Amino acid sequence: MRRWNGWGDDGVVHALNAEALGFLHERLGPGQAITDASFEAVCALVPASRLAPHALIDTAPALRVRHALGQSLPDWFKLRHGRIGAVPDGVAFPDSAEQVRALLAYARAHGIVIIAHGGGTSVAGHLTVPDGDRPVLSLSLRRLCALYSLDREAQLATFGAGILGPDLEAQLRAHGYTLGHFPQSFEYSTLGGWIATRSSGQQSLRYGRIEQLFAGGVVETPAGTLALPTFPASAAGIDLREMVLGSEGRIGIITQATVRVAPLPAREAFHAVFFAGLAQALAAVRALAQARLPLSLLRLSNAAETQTMLALAGHARQVHWLERYLALRGCGEGKCMLMVGASGEAAAVRAAMRAALALARQHQGVHVGRRMGDKWKQGRFRNVYLRNAAWEHGYVIDTVETAVDWPRVPAMMAALEAAPATALGNFGERVHAYTHLSHLYAQGASVYTTYVYRLAATYEENMARWRALKDAASGAIVAHGGTISHQHGVGTDHAPYLLAEKGELGLAAMGALLRQFDPQGFMNPGKLLQDAKGAP
Repeated sequence: MRRWNGWGDDGVVHALNAEALGFLHERLGPGQAITDASFEAVCALVPASRLAPHALIDTAPALRVRHALGQSLPDWFKLRHGRIGAVPDGVAFPDSAEQVRALLAYARAHGIVIIAHGGGTSVAGHLTVPDGDRPVLSLSLRRLCALYSLDREAQLATFGAGILGPDLEAQLRAHGYTLGHFPQSFEYSTLGGWIATRSSGQQSLRYGRIEQLFAGGVVETPAGTLALPTFPASAAGIDLREMVLGSEGRIGIITQATVRVAPLPAREAFHAVFFAGLAQALAAVRALAQARLPLSLLRLSNAAETQTMLALAGHARQVHWLERYLALRGCGEGKCMLMVGASGEAAAVRAAMRAALALARQHQGVHVGRRMGDKWKQGRFRNVYLRNAAWEHGYVIDTVETAVDWPRVPAMMAALEAAPATALGNFGERVHAYTHLSHLYAQGASVYTTYVYRLAATYEENMARWRALKDAASGAIVAHGGTISHQHGVGTDHAPYLLAEKGELGLAAMGALLRQFDPQGFMNPGKLLQDAKGAP
């Protein structure tokens, strides 16, 4: 069963071993766990629903709590400290576009705010319930989860937008296809959520980001039904798909989506390569990205992340011998690990890996084979469970991500690790920060930084520490010319920084678009654009 106040399934445990705990103690000091609020206690805080009875709406407190928040660190603080705040007044589970339209009409007639709910994995505040007099309805898309059609000739598949990643891939796999979209949240996020937040999957180098995969679909809006036909390409004015991509529930409910699929790869291979330092590693990955080799994955960890991943691996003896070998090859304390992957026909995979490894050797890369790559693939959706384990020992984990052109990458990496450390230093706390580049382009790369620091005893202090860290990291992103979000979307957490990226005219245009589809302003207000920019 899904955890109500943490990540994933409560039957999955990714424990911290003794070496990992020692690693955190050394860098941050001993953690002090808190006593979490119980689910029953939080449910007891839920006020009576303000919604009149409706056949499609459930007002049970337990269900409302489970649909109140996402997976951001502030969401966790609210749940674990029992400070949940506003919750939806009810949850609806439509199983057809007709029922979605009926619920939109009901909301419009009664002044009800609607928040679309997919997998509940948002880490940017997309699901936060606004305070105010208007009742709030959480509209779950989970019953819109069927494969409606598969066009083998065009390689197009149409799904209900509420389908979860594993179910989508299982249905395609049965026909010999894959979407190839594997975000970290893959196990619990939905197709509609990927589209609404412009998601990027771990193997986007081969399959593309969601904007390359999204071919068309249907959106039910307060102003009517928006149908997006599929074309291989079109020069017929503005691409209407772009109004839906990244719309974060502000213009309507995505009920079905047609996506571009690919045949299942006959073979996949993931190899690890080490470099002596960051400068060599960056030169190598830039060359690899610009060579446009048919790879599916390039993921570069800086020295801090490489050290952290080896410390958390839990195989001390094997890691010891690996580090001795790497030291003999010139990869010592500042070493950086690159994961290289290829997917496709066997011959093509072999050729791509040969070319990639040859290019890496030109930059003094040390190839250590497939074993670490196989381990990465095996656990790539499990590492996020470390958030649960860290909390139990008194530590919290948070992330920020951006993307910049190649000349700005080194400075951005350094700034994202330095600024939050200074901010939490004002609380007398240390931060362990580490960074990777997980999506690489000929033009530049995403920069994804993880922060680990100690949990405070009170809700107020935890929120103050997070706010200081978030402001420092976001300020660094803006100052160094990065996008405020490469793959997590905007929500509420990133909205204050959107002006620097879009400008006044851009924000005004976005606000006008939202008002066109939602003139009464009841679709997920306050997300993407702050109210002053997005309200009618």
